[in-house]
Amino acid sequence: MKSIWTETASIPRRNPLPGNKRTQVVVIGAGMAGILTAYYLQRQGFHVVVLEAERIGSGQTGFTTAKITSQHNMIYKKMEKAMGKEIARLYGKANQLAVEEYGKLIRAHSIQCHYETKDAYLYSVRESAKLLREAECAIGLGLPASFEGELDLPFHVHGAVRFSGQAQFHPLEFLRDVSAGLTVFERTRVIKVNGHEVVTDRGVVKADKVVFATHYPFVNVPGFYFAKMYQEKSYVLELESVKPLPGMYLGTDSKAYSFRSAGDKLLMGYGSHRTGKLPEENPFAVMKRLGEHLFPGTKEGGRWTAQDCMTLDGIPYIGKFSGSRPDWYVATGFGKWGMSSSMVAAKLLSVQIAGKRTPYDRVFSPQRHHPAASAKRLVFHGMESVKGLSSGVLPGAVNCPHLGCRLVWNRYDKRWECPCHGSSFEFNGKISSGPAQQSIPFID
Repeated sequence: MKSIWTETASIPRRNPLPGNKRTQVVVIGAGMAGILTAYYLQRQGFHVVVLEAERIGSGQTGFTTAKITSQHNMIYKKMEKAMGKEIARLYGKANQLAVEEYGKLIRAHSIQCHYETKDAYLYSVRESAKLLREAECAIGLGLPASFEGELDLPFHVHGAVRFSGQAQFHPLEFLRDVSAGLTVFERTRVIKVNGHEVVTDRGVVKADKVVFATHYPFVNVPGFYFAKMYQEKSYVLELESVKPLPGMYLGTDSKAYSFRSAGDKLLMGYGSHRTGKLPEENPFAVMKRLGEHLFPGTKEGGRWTAQDCMTLDGIPYIGKFSGSRPDWYVATGFGKWGMSSSMVAAKLLSVQIAGKRTPYDRVFSPQRHHPAASAKRLVFHGMESVKGLSSGVLPGAVNCPHLGCRLVWNRYDKRWECPCHGSSFEFNGKISSGPAQQSIPFID
């Protein structure tokens, strides 16, 4: 599947790992989080090697809507209530600093990546009270928020939360420049990690520190991330010849839409669901009907899906992989906000690997515990995984090579999906997204 980003940017190819190597830090995964982490580590003087199974930016980074924002849906009021004001404040500040860091980096190096400063909006077509409370909470946390009564959209809204000074860009054009000075080995699949040895299909890399930036960690033990996360799939439709919108928009109602311009094209998002648990109606068909109604004369330019790792309390896991692996680090669980979270991860991990601490470490620590914020999700998504595991033992089941769950065919995306942990496979069984690390036999 192709996106507007993969169709309009080309990153020079890198050679595979030529054999065994020794380095200070090895980063597994060359998406936005992995490349940025390597970039900031190298700036501090570390010798860094990045390993990528496919191509730079070929994973989830190539299928994002590429909004750089600290506005992460309706989270701040909930976070403040469940975890306290200080956690919510630090989370918001870390992401707002990430937004600003992108701008500084792009300007400092004159990176041509269609970077635009735009305001971000959460809107509702049904009510305004929750939005007003969210805006007041965000303001109290020091974020650039306000409440708006009207928006420049082709339909009426009851209100919106505005975050000023956010941004959007072309993620692969950005990665092309940032990765230029890094040591990246493409088409090098990591098979396993033993302590300080990263074993690939091309050789072994020995490193003092190991960073897992693979979207979803493929190592099950220790860490047990498969028990602490689930994945969600969402759908994006590209519409051509649409007048650019002044901001970036995300609906907060059930079955709401997101909108973001890319030149004279409009990217519309819709239909988010737990991977492997399909909606009844084709999300692409729903968006196409709405697009034709709101923007008469437009036509479809492309379509793709995105897949996101969701943590139980809504905060990414960034930091030490496990208490029993002090030299392993991880960046995962970014939810729908991979761009700002990637920058947060890069800045935090580069400091932590240098042996220093930050005020944000405890917020994003993979070893944190917030039972009030995660208990309901733990029960619900735990039961969903049990269903998938149970159905995997039935005769004739097509099973995921990760932990054996029964795969589901996504007729909208034309892929096999694991309803337990979100691995996906192309129609012929080729692995397209982890945590599974191998393909399944060809399926008719």
